Amino acid sequence: MDSLLLGDLVQMRKTHPCGSDRWRIIRVGADIKIKCVGCGRIVMLERAEFLKRMKKLLERGAKGD
Repeated sequence: MDSLLLGDLVQMRKTHPCGSDRWRIIRVGADIKIKCVGCGRIVMLERAEFLKRMKKLLERGAKGD
């Protein structure tokens, strides 16, 4: 999983305390910022840590320039 886009919907390995395991990518770079679909909590992870914790890509986000 090398290409991550803004707006991608991903499933993480562990569920969030709110019960959701689906997150929307809202920032891509050396760090990845994700927002919980269930409760709206925002978390920032290093790219390596994010790739380790991500289970699968559920939906592709809008393609930018």
